[in-house]
Amino acid sequence: MNNKKERLVAAIENGTVIDHIPADKTFQVVNLLGLQDIKSPVTIGFNYTSNKVGKKGIIKVTDKFFTNDEISRLSVVAPKVVLNIIRDYDVVEKKTVDTPDELRGIVKCNNPKCITNNEPMETVFHVVDKEQGTLKCHYCDKEQDINKVELV
Repeated sequence: MNNKKERLVAAIENGTVIDHIPADKTFQVVNLLGLQDIKSPVTIGFNYTSNKVGKKGIIKVTDKFFTNDEISRLSVVAPKVVLNIIRDYDVVEKKTVDTPDELRGIVKCNNPKCITNNEPMETVFHVVDKEQGTLKCHYCDKEQDINKVELV
């Protein structure tokens, strides 16, 4: 597959390709990034074979470059996805999404007594174990599994 025109999904001129999404997380990524509401073309590929993750999803977003905040949100549902920044049909940058050390306003605390569930305030979680996916609420110290969190 050396020819760029022989791709499984059509090439884009400018934008971002989100690759190596675990297949079961593909539509969560679409919702998380609000891709159903943008005006430029979005291509969603699903259940492609991947050596890295078994079955993968791929999303191509024309003329869209994601902010660090959007990328942090993405790391919660699909850490280790690869963002390919495309300009003039060429990949000019590749970024592997890593979970940051702190998540602000992304994850809901699962402790009903936590102040963040009882006052209008932003949630703050510290990532205490990136390998296991353990988060700790800044306010109530309750630990949560990143794979079981509810997004704000």
